[in-house]
Amino acid sequence: MADQQKKPKKSKLKQSEKRAAYWLVAPSILLILIIAIYPVLQSFYFSLFDLRLNDPTKSSVHLNYSINIEEYLNYYPFLEGDLEGEMKQADGAVKNKLTDIHANLNQLDSKIREDAGDVYGKVNKMLNNFKTPPSDLSMVEITDETAEEFTGTIQHINEELKALEEKGSLSNPKELTGLASGMTGVIIEPNFIGFGHYANLLQNDRMWASLGNTFVFTIISVFFEFVLGLAVALLINKAFFGRGIIRATVLIPWAIPTAVSAMMWKFLYDGQNGIIAKLFHDIGLIDSMGSLLSTELGGMFAVILSDVWKTTPYIALLLLGGLQVIPKTLYEAASIDGAGKWKQFITITLPMLKLSILVALLFRTLDAFRVFDLIYVLTGGGPANATETISIYAYQVMFSQLQFGAGSAIAIIVFICVAIISMIFVKLLGSDLLPEGSKK
Repeated sequence: MADQQKKPKKSKLKQSEKRAAYWLVAPSILLILIIAIYPVLQSFYFSLFDLRLNDPTKSSVHLNYSINIEEYLNYYPFLEGDLEGEMKQADGAVKNKLTDIHANLNQLDSKIREDAGDVYGKVNKMLNNFKTPPSDLSMVEITDETAEEFTGTIQHINEELKALEEKGSLSNPKELTGLASGMTGVIIEPNFIGFGHYANLLQNDRMWASLGNTFVFTIISVFFEFVLGLAVALLINKAFFGRGIIRATVLIPWAIPTAVSAMMWKFLYDGQNGIIAKLFHDIGLIDSMGSLLSTELGGMFAVILSDVWKTTPYIALLLLGGLQVIPKTLYEAASIDGAGKWKQFITITLPMLKLSILVALLFRTLDAFRVFDLIYVLTGGGPANATETISIYAYQVMFSQLQFGAGSAIAIIVFICVAIISMIFVKLLGSDLLPEGSKK
């Protein structure tokens, strides 16, 4: 009986502990959702539309046909008035044709009024009072039937007016045809294209080239940063006079802002006065001083060298933390057993440092894959896109070309690549992070 009473108490205690744990974790989860997950979802949503900030008809999301009432009312009343004036002066077949055009235009306006509702009157009143309507009021959704009829009718009116203009049947042809042509841009078509951007990007050679540059930069730079960072960490982990000053000095490159570091290296690589360029030329690494920033191979070498110089201290710092927790007694015991320095490094240092190595490589790989500021300032992605990474390409498409939808699709591709890299590293880390009792 006593055991049966203890079990419900333990069960209730576990449930209360679980609820408490959820409440403690909830703020962090909420923060992650707001800061990390929501922007990704928003970018994915935008990538499904043909958003172009340099095109007023595609500068925002449109799931249905819309009409710019403000722009429509800037053309329709004047076009109607000019048609009435032409009708009074014309006769015969020309008058009949103008009458038909006027009737079609009025019929079209009736449908626009019906779909727009009260907004039509409000915008018209504001314009008559020389006030600019707000953008959210000017855009009104209309039915597909109205949009198709509007497009067909305006196209027909334009053709009829141009035919009359060619025959010389109009007294004021330029104004009439100009107003009719202006009406063609008031209808905003839906810009939902689904996965169209992704399909285009998968066939885009520039996208694949930038992705290849990203992998080349990431693999080579992280490799050398790890090797040099491990060597530096092993060095500054030893006890010697002035160790504190050396440790602080080693971290200086990492402390310098990336943009400042890139500008500094740009001067060092300069084909006229660059010290590094002259040094490499003198020892025969490059054909001319200008090769570092003007050739494809030289450009990639330049950005990798700059990144290795700046980020090696970061790797060294992370690995130094792992070295600090390795018990010194292990090295003493190995030394007594006759193990040399290399044997100690292989059998003690690397196995004990495995978790720190994987964490350092994870952080640095993700950071290198998303590199932007260093390359943007140093080479701008050149020469001939030889150093253009996927982040640089996304920036060019989104902000230089103002194709916001396509840029968002590239950002999602970057996110997918980063997620895959993270999952690979987490898989490698998983066996070390799990408690001993949970490993199977």
